[in-house]
Amino acid sequence: MEAAGGGVPAPAPAPGRARPVQLQPQPQPPPKNREPFRSQRKESEGSVDCPNLEFQYGDADSHGVELAELYSYTEEPELNTNRRCFEDDFHTQVQGRRWLELDGAQQKAYVMHLLDGLEVVNRDKRLKVARAILYLAQGVFGDCDNEGDVLHWSRHNSFLLYRLGTFTAFLELLNMEIDNSQACSSALRKPAISLADSTELRVLLSVMYLMVENIRVEQEADPPEWKTCRETFRMELSFPVHTEEPFALLLFTMVTKFCSGHAPHFPMKKVVLLLWKVLLFTLGGFEALQEMKVKKREELGLPPLPEDSIQVMRSMRAASPPTFSIELMEQQQQQQQQKRGHRSRRPLMKQDSLDIYNERDPFKNDEAGVDEEENDDVDSGIEGELDLMERDAIIPTMPAQRPPIERVSFPKGLPWAPKVRQKDIEHFLEASRNKFIGFTLGQDTETLIGLPRPIHESVKTLKQHKYVSISDIQIKNEQELEKCPMSLGEEEVQETPCEILYRAMLYNLPQYMVSL
Repeated sequence: MEAAGGGVPAPAPAPGRARPVQLQPQPQPPPKNREPFRSQRKESEGSVDCPNLEFQYGDADSHGVELAELYSYTEEPELNTNRRCFEDDFHTQVQGRRWLELDGAQQKAYVMHLLDGLEVVNRDKRLKVARAILYLAQGVFGDCDNEGDVLHWSRHNSFLLYRLGTFTAFLELLNMEIDNSQACSSALRKPAISLADSTELRVLLSVMYLMVENIRVEQEADPPEWKTCRETFRMELSFPVHTEEPFALLLFTMVTKFCSGHAPHFPMKKVVLLLWKVLLFTLGGFEALQEMKVKKREELGLPPLPEDSIQVMRSMRAASPPTFSIELMEQQQQQQQQKRGHRSRRPLMKQDSLDIYNERDPFKNDEAGVDEEENDDVDSGIEGELDLMERDAIIPTMPAQRPPIERVSFPKGLPWAPKVRQKDIEHFLEASRNKFIGFTLGQDTETLIGLPRPIHESVKTLKQHKYVSISDIQIKNEQELEKCPMSLGEEEVQETPCEILYRAMLYNLPQYMVSL
């Protein structure tokens, strides 16, 4: 933060501490009751042009970061528990060898042995086998030397587990745990929920999350059979193959049960993370959405999109959070002072996501406020000169504060290409005809007789930026179907993963929205 008198950095006073003693004379401090507001405002304002945030606008973070997002610090002891459960069983089946030393056939045989153990009646034995499978999905970190090896074996084991039917087996166990009324009633009677109440659920959800995330991520070195497994897994999650509903709907149901208070022991962090990755895997990310848009517009005979909105967003600077209520109070007090005739320094505006396109004059807002106050009799020439000196002292330091960033070249103004609808042109012509001619021509946008030349130029500009969206075509087709239901018949809806999920969620969609 820069001091109010120039470009010299000054540390912000910590809340609850006295200001450091300074030898140079200081101006008269404000009244005592305004000191907290002043310190809060100074801490929240920051500089006019702060550097760009370390933020990447994408579907997900790097593979290792997304896997680490699953765990919390309180679960660290369970990592060794998973390893111990695996090693105790593995050494009884394979003598004197490690998992990394087995060939493909031996690894498949041992995984089938673990899957047989999931069918036992004893709950504790079943949990130990599930922990051993979780250790495999975590990459057998006890036998690896570095993080790269752990990520490699985690992906390798995830594909192996999926090919042998592990995900289907864990899905059945997850349904059993969700319907476990004894665990729900036990959790409801407790005053506080602990990790022990959700042990089985956390193990099951962790295995399923690791499998989904490892199989979802594509890499160039993936063998052909992995690509086939990925597409098969995507279809399995998208369409109700083993159950009567998509897998994502089951996770949505877990969210609603937790929020309604019927299942307070559900581990919501793991549920929401798994739900996010399942939706991202089955419905596609930003690139898939853009490809679908381009393909659909070609099918409907529409012109191509003027730009990729995601690429535009990636070039923009992250926006500041909304203004705090305490800053609004401070601004109201300043406005009251200005009405009384007292000059006060205007606070610096918070950073906006569109500043990158309108940054020729960073003090544009301040200067506009100064111009409005030029007519006040209280303003003196000395204060104006001080303001100019302060700005001259701050402006040279600004280019050095911003790191070089990659950006898309846009003309001055908004970063997106302007889009005009057909109704906008019709409304504009209707208003112009009423004003200059006295009558309208309905939806006619070609006849411009009797209108002045500037209206002709405006209509020409509007038509140059005319944009017809896919939704406009869909609404028009729907209206035609409503007018002629007998002759046109029913609409043919394509069975896409998004359509199937929407149809399953439709009846309880408000509950899902409120719960999320």
